[in-house]
Amino acid sequence: MSNTVLITGGAGFIGSHLADELIAHGYRVRVLDMLLDQVHSGGGRPDYLHSQVDFIAGDICDPNIVRYACAGVDVVCHLAARVGVGQSMYDIAKYTKTNNLGTATLLEELIKRPVGRLLVASSMSIYGEGLYQRRDGTLRTGHERSLEQLKQGDWEVRDIDGEPLHPVPTPETKAPTLASVYALSKYDQERLCLIFGRAYHIPTVALRFFNVYGPRQALSNPYTGVLAIFAARLLNNNQPMIYEDGQQQRDFVHVHDLVRGCRLAIETPHAADQVLNIGSGEAHTVVEIARRMATVLDKAHLEPEIVGKYRVGDIRHCFADITQARQMLGYQPQISLQAGMAQLAEWLKGQVAVDQVAEATKELEKRGLTV
Repeated sequence: MSNTVLITGGAGFIGSHLADELIAHGYRVRVLDMLLDQVHSGGGRPDYLHSQVDFIAGDICDPNIVRYACAGVDVVCHLAARVGVGQSMYDIAKYTKTNNLGTATLLEELIKRPVGRLLVASSMSIYGEGLYQRRDGTLRTGHERSLEQLKQGDWEVRDIDGEPLHPVPTPETKAPTLASVYALSKYDQERLCLIFGRAYHIPTVALRFFNVYGPRQALSNPYTGVLAIFAARLLNNNQPMIYEDGQQQRDFVHVHDLVRGCRLAIETPHAADQVLNIGSGEAHTVVEIARRMATVLDKAHLEPEIVGKYRVGDIRHCFADITQARQMLGYQPQISLQAGMAQLAEWLKGQVAVDQVAEATKELEKRGLTV
């Protein structure tokens, strides 16, 4: 294997693991990353980034940097993005610039320098609410919960006649419901790449990532994945803080499983023009995850703090139907939640986390983004 792969945003949590996966399978890897301080405290090439990675520090919105990064590349994995629902609701221009303009800048360069495969990281956030089922077995898309309902502490998604709906695995056919600026920008990234790929005959795959966890998460970023946020709280002997009642359900996929899915998407010819969920295919409540994280860190006495508030942009239930990825890519998650959390706990032993959750929460409250 001699293909050179460019990973945009490749110095981050997912991107660095993808670099490891690709190098282990014979690829040459180049990384473009702006080393955003919120994620990479202090800047500089991260120590964990594979020594064989050709690293370029720069902004995905800079056409000159992108032109340099794309030279001689055979495959592009576009992961560069600002992440986090809460922050996206007030840092609107920053999210739109990096996620939307950054993608457009990359695609304009790929018009001049076509590649053999383009992979774009999309997100489960574009679904909004996942898929639901009525008591009679018929499927429904969940209606957005009203502020009136949420103020009363009625958290569940209901049918138009008020009947509670039961969440079921969400397939790729479920229509997007964009509940945050972040979700909108990720949907734009996905659609831009697929439209571009069809127009310019570049095989393109969009992977909708669910909640990814594992070593190298940015623990001091209060808008990162929920498991990393819980870990930061626990490492500082603080209770994990949970919105609503903690019974919202999510799909947690280990980063090693996810990057394997990315590699398979690069290598599977008939995956071109497809949109595929990459998750574990299992549902867990957020409060369960908080308690399990506390247990593996020997801090089970730190019970989650259930705040009973709604954060604007959040959804109730969403977990992946991974049937398509299984059938098309041969994708099969291999790391159980128990094993993955034990591995995460081992990595956390050597980590220092600045707990900024309280400050982030105050920022959201000040802006009226919690109910």
